[in-house]
Amino acid sequence: MPINILMPALSPTMEKGNLAKWLKKEGDKVKSGDVIAEIETDKATMEVEAADEGTLAKIIVPEGTQDVPVNDVIAVLAADGEDVKAAGAGAGKAEAPKPTASSFETPAARAPQDEGSAGGKTETPTKPTTNPAPRPEEGAPAPVSKGEATHNGARVFASPLARRLAKDAGIDIARVTGTGPHGRVIARDVEQAKSGGGLKAPAAAPAAGPAIAPAMSDQQIRALYPEGSYEVVPHDGMRRTIAQRLTQSTQTIPHFYLTIDCNLDRLLAAREDINAAAPKDKDGKPAYKLSVNDFIIKAMAIALQRVPDANVSWTEGGMLKHKHSDIGVAVAMPGGLITPIIRTAETQSLSSISAQMKDFAARARARKLKPEEYQGGTTAVSNLGMFGIKDFTAVINPPHATILAVGTGEQRPIVRDGKIEIATMMSVTLSCDHRAVDGALGAALIGAFKTLIENPVMMMV
Repeated sequence: MPINILMPALSPTMEKGNLAKWLKKEGDKVKSGDVIAEIETDKATMEVEAADEGTLAKIIVPEGTQDVPVNDVIAVLAADGEDVKAAGAGAGKAEAPKPTASSFETPAARAPQDEGSAGGKTETPTKPTTNPAPRPEEGAPAPVSKGEATHNGARVFASPLARRLAKDAGIDIARVTGTGPHGRVIARDVEQAKSGGGLKAPAAAPAAGPAIAPAMSDQQIRALYPEGSYEVVPHDGMRRTIAQRLTQSTQTIPHFYLTIDCNLDRLLAAREDINAAAPKDKDGKPAYKLSVNDFIIKAMAIALQRVPDANVSWTEGGMLKHKHSDIGVAVAMPGGLITPIIRTAETQSLSSISAQMKDFAARARARKLKPEEYQGGTTAVSNLGMFGIKDFTAVINPPHATILAVGTGEQRPIVRDGKIEIATMMSVTLSCDHRAVDGALGAALIGAFKTLIENPVMMMV
């Protein structure tokens, strides 16, 4: 029987993607593991492997198509021994494979799709087709089943497993954003909500103070700006995701900020000595060249180990206390930014951190990072020092509880032993989620960071 190839979910939060390129054409033989297409998400371009064998009978969604919903049929594969022309003629009508053995997927996407990680069993959604059944609210009224959630009088669609997980975690299922078929809340959505992601703002009276300005309508734009004085640049997926996540962060996370100045003189001297002693390859190039940012990442990682109560994530069900320091580092890229993660940074050498960051930065700008390379983490570092910014505050990226904003290193007058001296100083500001990190705890963390930066030899032991 012909097999429908579906638009895969390359991350737990992916709803749509762009079909950038087909690497196989109609009539080509396909083996399990063959890379058959490239899919663009808001953060990366990923290669997709086939899970079944056969002949590519029909391409339904041509390359270059944008905003293809997850689970839409994009091509049809004729199984071995089947009539390829007949399979192509009936494109989209063949039985779709069950999600437990999807037509094609990336290794990184397999684990997040497994609902069993949340509750010990796997849910199997209904089989997707080219003409999905209408949502219950679009057809005849459906009675609300026992235990089904409602929100403002409207039914909230959620799987039984998701409802049970939400109840156990003390999460209002009506506040969870569903990513399953037709917006249905499934177990992975609840798991993300436990880390503070995917939660809608609670339906409550607005707090006092200025409201967030709504998007301007076309009529308002024309009234404010003369025609011809501007051009409209449509938002891409990355910019929409950044806007959504940062709005969510500022609306749901109570931020507070701690700023401290760090003396960089010893660090700069150590960096110069280490780089000068770097071994050379056969072409005479040094094996590594450390940056100040590499020291900052390492110092933050060790500081979290020294103040483990700050190495946490807030969830409705309880506090996640992380054993390792996985440090996200903000990297600018065309159209936005991304935060690749240096895993277990407290155990890594400065040269290893430096090499990883160079690799991440290059692949981030080319949109070639894998989801597991930029999802998760325990805190983040945002460094604008190279742009001459003295100090700033950064917005926490859920599920993190902190983020460190790093300013430029500059010579300033300081007082030492009653005398004015010149030193290279750097201002850093720690943004904290007050639900997880109190003032004294945040002060201990940023104090530990300052001690390490000002005594870089402590990072070597």
